[in-house]
Amino acid sequence: MFSAISRVFRTPDLRRKILFTLGMIALYRLGTTIPAPHVNFANVQTCVDGMNTDGQTNLFSMLNLFSGGALMQLSIFALGIMPYITASIIIQLLRVVVPHFEALHKEGQSGQTKLTQYTRYLTIALAVLQATTLLTVARTGGLFGANTDAACSNVLDLVAETTGFDVTTNIIRMIIMVTAMTAGTAAIMWFGELITERGVGNGMSLLIFTSICASFPQAMWSLMSGTGGGITFAVVIVLAFLVLVAVIYVEQSQRRIPVQYARRMVGRRTYGGQSTYIPIKVNQAGVIPVIFASSLLMLPSLVAQFNTPTDGTTAPEWVIWIQNNFVSGDTWPYMLTYFLLIIGFAYFYVYIAFNPDEVAENMRRQGGFVPGIRAGQPTADYLAHVLNRITFPGSIYLGIIALLPLIALATVSANQNFPLGGASILILVGVGLETVKQIDAQLQQRNYEGLLR
Repeated sequence: MFSAISRVFRTPDLRRKILFTLGMIALYRLGTTIPAPHVNFANVQTCVDGMNTDGQTNLFSMLNLFSGGALMQLSIFALGIMPYITASIIIQLLRVVVPHFEALHKEGQSGQTKLTQYTRYLTIALAVLQATTLLTVARTGGLFGANTDAACSNVLDLVAETTGFDVTTNIIRMIIMVTAMTAGTAAIMWFGELITERGVGNGMSLLIFTSICASFPQAMWSLMSGTGGGITFAVVIVLAFLVLVAVIYVEQSQRRIPVQYARRMVGRRTYGGQSTYIPIKVNQAGVIPVIFASSLLMLPSLVAQFNTPTDGTTAPEWVIWIQNNFVSGDTWPYMLTYFLLIIGFAYFYVYIAFNPDEVAENMRRQGGFVPGIRAGQPTADYLAHVLNRITFPGSIYLGIIALLPLIALATVSANQNFPLGGASILILVGVGLETVKQIDAQLQQRNYEGLLR
């Protein structure tokens, strides 16, 4: 391993790319520690230190995980990369319903450039919306869950609503905070694009990878200091290793559909005739179904929060039922709904990312066919049949992995930011494997030898 690392840094071009990537990651982590303007950092720290771990903060747990803990700190990078991820998903989904977007997708590089520009504009719009929502929730103290400390309602330095209350001052301060957080999102987006262009790996994915890794020390320490201490920590480490091996095995698994291209004579030369394959991964949808399901399960909590009386009266029965079953992640209705939503979204997203009709038509135009299957619609039906069979175990696998943090929450009282399961483990494995492949490919281009001999 050490010889492989030394070969990486002995290659000048690759060394510059890796150092540039590390520099961008360092700037990103620095930004997560800088509080936004008009944020009372002392009160924020008091609330974060006193936060309970009974699952009451699951509404913002994924956002906080993807921001590397910056969201709960209300830093200038509090929104993290999530606005960009959401914008990318929306633009991809719009290809199905907006013909103009689908036409741009088929135009090649010029069309992709325009779609990227649309994604940037939508990212800024979503950042403004999310920053406004985050600051509104933080102002009421709801950001920190069931923590009822008085400091949690005063994390923003706003003018008190007393006699002579100055509305203009508070509006200006809120605008400044929203602008700072939106600018932070734009800076993160720029960092990611720079890493993709001048560094190693996909910049956006590496920034998410960094944010998740940043939560590991706190999560591990919470296990050490919790019930069971060292025994719980040792058991979790062993189980985490087994889960990691299983995830790597499944993420690398794929069904290869053979494709044969017919020979064509052009003058005296023969073209085509080669054999290749279409790789269909077991987890074709990646981490997207988990994000979709988590986002949808935020709605019951929001509805219950807005319908909870603030005058001390008893809440309606349906609100109490939602609070008991869909606010905390360690209840069986929440887990069952989460699991079923992941399966549904897995099928939904796979058919958007991999269109059997489009693939079959492209094969027919290029003279390709699946051995034993007629070209055209029979090939599309065959690809859809294989995709259905592969997606079913893949969606079950996604659901089980996504439930691991909730099971840990219920059994060892771990925080919902528990990084050894759910979206986090899928992102860590996926980004790690892809980055290593890129480094290996660049090493082979220069030294005829990859990372491993």
